[in-house]
Amino acid sequence: QVQLVESGGRLVQAGGSLKLSCAASGRTFGTPMGWFRQAPGKEREFVAAISWAGGNSLYADSVKGRFTISRDNDKNTAYLQMNSLKPEDTAVYHCAAGEPWQGLTSRSYDTQSYKYWGQGTQVTVSS
Repeated sequence: QVQLVESGGRLVQAGGSLKLSCAASGRTFGTPMGWFRQAPGKEREFVAAISWAGGNSLYADSVKGRFTISRDNDKNTAYLQMNSLKPEDTAVYHCAAGEPWQGLTSRSYDTQSYKYWGQGTQVTVSS
């Protein structure tokens, strides 16, 4: 069992930056981590994912060049650094954990590839 708790979301002006954290507990060894977001009235969408060792990452086109995913396995924490924020980035951001030793593939963009989810943290970007 894996538990995930996100933090760091808040109200920020357009052009600003935020760093989200996802603290994991339980059996996290070998698991890839992902960040997804869900805006009101919209489906949950992929943002970024990172492999267990941190050597591989994936990004949605909408955040490439602005967001950076990272992780510190000693602290069992994943991060999402968000720069140049836009109003359209407003959403609840969720972190997710996949199965151990599951590599990053095209399926990593899909919510179905992740077994564990956090409750989410609200990010609001004002114009």
